[in-house]
Amino acid sequence: GSFSEIHPSSSSLACDDPGVVSGDHSLEAIIDAQWASAAAPNANIVLASCASTSQFGGFIAMQNLLDSAAPPAIISISFGAAEDQLGDAENAFIKALYQQAVAEGVSVFAATGDSGADGNIDDRAAGVATHGISASGFASTIYNVAVGGTDYADAFLGETDQYWNATNSPFLGSAKSYIPEIPWNATCAGSLVANYLGFATAYGPNGLCNSSVASQNALLSVAAGSGAPSAVYAKPAWQNVFGNPADQVRDLPDVSLFASTGPWGHFYAFCMSSQGQPCAQGSFYGVGGTSLSSPIMAGIQALINQKTGARSGNPNPNFYALARKEYGASGNESCNSSLGISVGTNCVFHDVTLGDNDVLCRGTTNCFTDGATNGVLSRSSTSFEPAYPAHPGWDFATGLGTVNAYKLVMSWPASPSISASARR
Repeated sequence: GSFSEIHPSSSSLACDDPGVVSGDHSLEAIIDAQWASAAAPNANIVLASCASTSQFGGFIAMQNLLDSAAPPAIISISFGAAEDQLGDAENAFIKALYQQAVAEGVSVFAATGDSGADGNIDDRAAGVATHGISASGFASTIYNVAVGGTDYADAFLGETDQYWNATNSPFLGSAKSYIPEIPWNATCAGSLVANYLGFATAYGPNGLCNSSVASQNALLSVAAGSGAPSAVYAKPAWQNVFGNPADQVRDLPDVSLFASTGPWGHFYAFCMSSQGQPCAQGSFYGVGGTSLSSPIMAGIQALINQKTGARSGNPNPNFYALARKEYGASGNESCNSSLGISVGTNCVFHDVTLGDNDVLCRGTTNCFTDGATNGVLSRSSTSFEPAYPAHPGWDFATGLGTVNAYKLVMSWPASPSISASARR
């Protein structure tokens, strides 16, 4: 494999080098490059960046790559904003950009976000949902794969010893097998968190979100794998699968992978070197979010392309076709992620059925408070209709579930399904 950095320009769209950046932008670049490469070690990883103007710099880079003579086979994007934050013009721009990508055989993977069923980036920063249920416009088009996030369930189930060795192997590994999963949810609104800490509910005067326990455990936040119905796009025909609601709209996510920030003791490690010096063993940062699950899924797609010897365009029709075969009309209990080490060996998808991606909220928009200060995101503000619980088959918390990468690659049809459409 290889790694390179570029700032792609075109005759019609200039791309200025953004220079040395700090904060989240720097972290996103490092995380994406390292974990896409971890998933596909022989892949040629290219970090493409442009300074933002009135347009997001990442989209400037993407547009110029797509307009070039040799567009990439796969693109992963870890940024996002709610559809209503973007507005009609920006949503239309993103749709056209991704549509052009698919027409050229490019597979686009987009992180759904890290704020549960609320895709508003301002609410994520504030640590409380006030704008209600929303989907990320970076991930909600019908031309991209929307990637959500999970956590491991061993601690919740009291089975940690069953899945982890007490010491690392010579290659620093300690997992014994596939580990059962739940939606990534690091907030007091999560039903599993509330149950584990001894609370009957997350909401209400006696619920976890209005207790000192929540503040003591840093649970008064908005940190969960995102998934919600789109307010912009109609449901594509390929999203017809067991569990997906008959809501007539595009639903997120499509698939998920581990993305925890650590509430149950699990997170990703990544290295941030300084001044070009290599990272020393043991010198790493712990991080999570769908910013990791998206580039890893992109890496898995690289393995699929390697096997088929062709680009795949929009992979979603194949993802959902495989899921329909696995779940049928009523689900497939042998593929239930909660089985852990006993999960079926032929399962392409591990069906996550416990937990939710609900988050802390205040106000009157999709927020059920039951008379308390802090509420939980709900489809109704007058009754508890949590947004959203996991259940058999597709769900808003984890989509089709997580993937067995080997089975996915080996089950991929020989003729890729490239959804062709007019070049923008």
